[in-house]
Amino acid sequence: MKAIEISELTKTFKNGRGISELNLEVDQGDIFGFLGPNGAGKTTAMKMITGLMKPDRGEVKIFGASIFNDYVNAMKHVGCMIETAESFPYLTANENLKLFARFYPQVDQKRIDECLEITGMLKYKNEKSQKFSLGMKQRLGIAAAILSRPKLLILDEPLNGLDVEGMLEMRKLIKQLSQDEGTTFFISSHLIHDVELTCTRIGIIYGGKLVNVEYTQNILSYYSSLENFFVSEVDRNGRV
Repeated sequence: MKAIEISELTKTFKNGRGISELNLEVDQGDIFGFLGPNGAGKTTAMKMITGLMKPDRGEVKIFGASIFNDYVNAMKHVGCMIETAESFPYLTANENLKLFARFYPQVDQKRIDECLEITGMLKYKNEKSQKFSLGMKQRLGIAAAILSRPKLLILDEPLNGLDVEGMLEMRKLIKQLSQDEGTTFFISSHLIHDVELTCTRIGIIYGGKLVNVEYTQNILSYYSSLENFFVSEVDRNGRV
């Protein structure tokens, strides 16, 4: 069974932008990188994949369940952070996670502390999130996304706002969850270098269309870097 199956997913906005005929499969165990420039349609696609936006047409299945016809089962084993990491500003990091934990009966205080530690937020456990930097809010968002030990994590620009140390720790966390717990990842980003170092498979989206999908290992056997491959694909499709 595939972790994600996307068929003919299409959404067109009044300004003509959007997603056109997106077809994609993500295998269980993949760390899939959804790579594209700003405005390419990454967030739009991820909102539709998680049921936050209705497409004009198309289908999305997560672990075999339709996101549109069987939402509860489709999202049962999914953790996600789309666009920005939201939290309640007048609650502490711990209180925010306790609130989210109410949706998951198996999550206790021990698991909350574990998630805070994994994301480097344990020392800020009792601080209110209104005082947090953008990077700290991102970390708290990741902690909330992994609370229920999801089989699939869908993360929109998870490295946004992180300093160099934070980026290194986040890459390490993603690889650790993939290897130790078999977590599948679907990650959008415009940070080419981080995608190259983190993701096992890469899909390039440009102008609302998926222009290529390939294993990172195969790309780097033909190109000196993912950046060169990306520039080549964008240039080729820009001419078309």
